[in-house]
Amino acid sequence: MRAAILTLSDKGSRGERIDESGPALTAWLAERGVTTTQSRIIADEFDQIVEVLTGWADSDIADLILTTGGTGVSPRDITPEATLQVVERVIPGLGELMRIRSLEKTPMASLSRAVAGIRGRSLIINLPGSPKGARENLEAIWPTIDHAVEKIRGGQEDCGDRFSK
Repeated sequence: MRAAILTLSDKGSRGERIDESGPALTAWLAERGVTTTQSRIIADEFDQIVEVLTGWADSDIADLILTTGGTGVSPRDITPEATLQVVERVIPGLGELMRIRSLEKTPMASLSRAVAGIRGRSLIINLPGSPKGARENLEAIWPTIDHAVEKIRGGQEDCGDRFSK
């Protein structure tokens, strides 16, 4: 599987903060045999987020596109809105599962607005901006990712077959 990671951070894009979430996700994915083909940090700007996500998905550089940051409730947290502009089909269950699992750790998880969806042959998922939160949320949904990517790319295996073995 190939992944791309987009970090959303105004301070990070200006060089005022080191991106820890992108590298943490790259390392986490590598431990699971996933190759990160692209990693980038940009400001929390709607049009720029849409442009990068659309470009990556339309050029098929990754099966899995992860964003980190911008999923909260501050005025600059616009990642979900930009993602919804890009995706062709929404997968609500992934965001729901991430929030449910995160609520076991903190009540602040109820403020997450992360979304997930499909554009072309890519699965796009919003993750929190902190390295710990990003890893924990990805871990919560990881058992579904291989199957989702396989189905998005045209795989014919039934869901029941995968989990009845």
